Amino acid sequence: MTRNLLGRGLALSSLFGLAFAALNLLVAHTLVAADAPKDNAGGGGDGSVPLALKLPAPAFKGTPKDMQIGPNVEPISEKPRPPMMVPPGLKNLASGSKVTCSDKNVTGENLGKLTDGDKEASDQSIIFIRKGAQWVQMDLGSPQEIFAVAIWHAHNSAKVYHSVIVQVADDADFIENVRTIFNNDQNNVSGLGVGTDREYFETYEGKLINAKGAKARYIRFYSKGSTESALNEYTELEVFGRPVK
Repeated sequence: MTRNLLGRGLALSSLFGLAFAALNLLVAHTLVAADAPKDNAGGGGDGSVPLALKLPAPAFKGTPKDMQIGPNVEPISEKPRPPMMVPPGLKNLASGSKVTCSDKNVTGENLGKLTDGDKEASDQSIIFIRKGAQWVQMDLGSPQEIFAVAIWHAHNSAKVYHSVIVQVADDADFIENVRTIFNNDQNNVSGLGVGTDREYFETYEGKLINAKGAKARYIRFYSKGSTESALNEYTELEVFGRPVK
């Protein structure tokens, strides 16, 4: 009798031990899944890949010590920018797109430089747009799903461009379904709304913006001069996406 009771006790103890171990494994797995890092394209574990972005040669190093910058400006990082994770198979939609500008004095030949793949810091690679709030517009030809936007203003020296805004829309006049995917105009000097993004130094890495799969045909890039000049300077624009399914 005593042996039977003792055997049953040991068996129950073993069962409770196994159940407790299984519960611990389940909790641990749940916590790991909850803490798993999400990629920059808005999800993780979905087959995302690093965005392949070809960078030009650096034109300068470090932040000028004599330049006065406010708290709204991101400092230049000495480390390479982490890759942005995007769905596989994206194309640079800017290549071959129609580019127009608010400054009618800028020729079509010069606007073509914005999508020719030349991102170097040389004077020949830069186009100049008159001072004030100006925009460059890109017609992608049909609605596209946009995941990443890369902007290179003139990066031949350390400078900060002001009122940098990127918007997408369904129509060329930017009336229908206008959405803002980047805005560092915190004083609303351009009249497009108060921005919450920070200003930044132009470098060879350009500004990489997560568009999070926004669906649009048209995209506009705004700016209003820099810490170096009242002119608006651009070197290259890239838009990575795919046709809307």
